[in-house]
Amino acid sequence: MGIIISLIIIGLLLAAIELLIIPGFGIAGIAGICSMAGAVIYAFHIYGTTAGLLVLIAILLLMLVMYIFFLKSGTWKKLTLKDSISAKVDSTPDEKGLAAGMKGIAITRIGPMGSGRFGDITAEVTSRGEIINPGSEIEITLIEGNRIFIKRISTDNF
Repeated sequence: MGIIISLIIIGLLLAAIELLIIPGFGIAGIAGICSMAGAVIYAFHIYGTTAGLLVLIAILLLMLVMYIFFLKSGTWKKLTLKDSISAKVDSTPDEKGLAAGMKGIAITRIGPMGSGRFGDITAEVTSRGEIINPGSEIEITLIEGNRIFIKRISTDNF
């Protein structure tokens, strides 16, 4: 009888580990199911049908009680994300105050994308195929959606 009880306890512990610690259905869950199935099979084999059915019913009731306890104890609330994200990735060029014809300086290498500074506004910019080195003077030629297209208006400083 000690083997059956040990297999049940091991199975319940492995099921709890699978539920609370290890995400998904993996080795701990499979081992827990196998351990509890082994307890039922062992009870059927050694003690007969009545004992096997009693062990099976006991395991099912213990699993039900364990799941109810986990659900009512607030364990799931501790594991879930409560914060919501309301921030936007980036504002549009219009919201930043950028417009075609503005002049600025390339902060990073633009080939074909990089960063440019227009006054005190830094934005991600795109050139039309040319590579522009940092420090070069640039001008906004077109704003299309969130994309800012630029061209070089001076020679490279490097």
